[in-house]
Amino acid sequence: MSLQVDIHKKLGAFTLDVALEASVEKPEVLGLLGASGCGKSYTLKCIAGIETPDKGRIVLDGETLFDSEKGVNLPPQKRRVGYLFQNYALFPNMTVRQNILCGLRWEKNKQAREEELQRVLALLRLEGLEKHRPYQLSGGQAQRVALGRILVNRPRLLMLDEPFSALDSHLRDKLQLELQELLAGFGRPVLLVTHSRDEAYHLCHRIAVLDEGHLLTLQEKKELFANPGSIRAASLTGCKNIALARKTGEYEVEVPDWGIRLTTAQRVRADVKAVGIRAHYFNAKSAQNRAPVEYLQEMEEPFEWIVEFRWRTQKPGTAPLWWRVPKDRRPASFPEAFGVVPANVLLYQEYHWKTEECWFAPCTCQEKVDSKKNIYQKPRSVLN
Repeated sequence: MSLQVDIHKKLGAFTLDVALEASVEKPEVLGLLGASGCGKSYTLKCIAGIETPDKGRIVLDGETLFDSEKGVNLPPQKRRVGYLFQNYALFPNMTVRQNILCGLRWEKNKQAREEELQRVLALLRLEGLEKHRPYQLSGGQAQRVALGRILVNRPRLLMLDEPFSALDSHLRDKLQLELQELLAGFGRPVLLVTHSRDEAYHLCHRIAVLDEGHLLTLQEKKELFANPGSIRAASLTGCKNIALARKTGEYEVEVPDWGIRLTTAQRVRADVKAVGIRAHYFNAKSAQNRAPVEYLQEMEEPFEWIVEFRWRTQKPGTAPLWWRVPKDRRPASFPEAFGVVPANVLLYQEYHWKTEECWFAPCTCQEKVDSKKNIYQKPRSVLN
């Protein structure tokens, strides 16, 4: 499958400007990761034909679905794209059988309809539930029925829009495992929208990171988490400790706010802008990049501790750092210094729209930040 998306849409003060090209040689799950309101769901709706971009082009497997210059805009039913809504959108007055058959209204042959229904019921393990109504189903069963209604049409591309957003953590974990198994047997590409980095990592092979209407990067998931490349992508993948940096050597950077220099495993580019250290990467035993620390406070989570600290050389007023430590490895007394192996020092070459002061330090220009935040928050009800 090949998918080319290059679309532009103005929504009030928000601008969606996504250029995405993905070529999938084997069935895989491609994730769209980003904060709420960044345009993920709207991008799916444009691909599905539910929304129309102001301009641009969408091509799936060589077929043009939308082209503003050529006046092409195929209706949703002709795109052969399956779209699973966040709330599943099952008809409450219909049985499982009737809900699934709604996706086969175009098929007039009764035998063909029945054969396709039975195929999907078996694939999704829904046999015996044909006469049940939505209120009689578990969350996982309802999700599979919604998937069944899509799969009877044999879509070229399956799109899942925040499929776990309304679920509690226990049910969400259970359904992730079920969906992972189902998608493995689906045999076609899947596009998954999520704001959860954990969901993206669990379910996706590659991940595209969107931020405020723009695509930041598209990478293999392990590569993305190991080296996000940009400050915003690092933040969206969970990096808590980010600071401005400048090159001081081929494998060395200076971090002025932290008052330290760090040796890196990666060659430092001349345009390096910042460094990041994930909260699990601090090592009390490492002699590399070692510096004394002082502790501020700690917060207990179910299975680990979050410890806030500062380097002793750190500038006053700069943000504290986070150290995450599993409960069974929490020391009786905290170490006086931390080290970081060079491979765990992440380098970022670019900024985002925020100013240095707003992103990295207590803000001295709050009006500017608030006005920029409002630009992206106002249309969220439209985008989600």
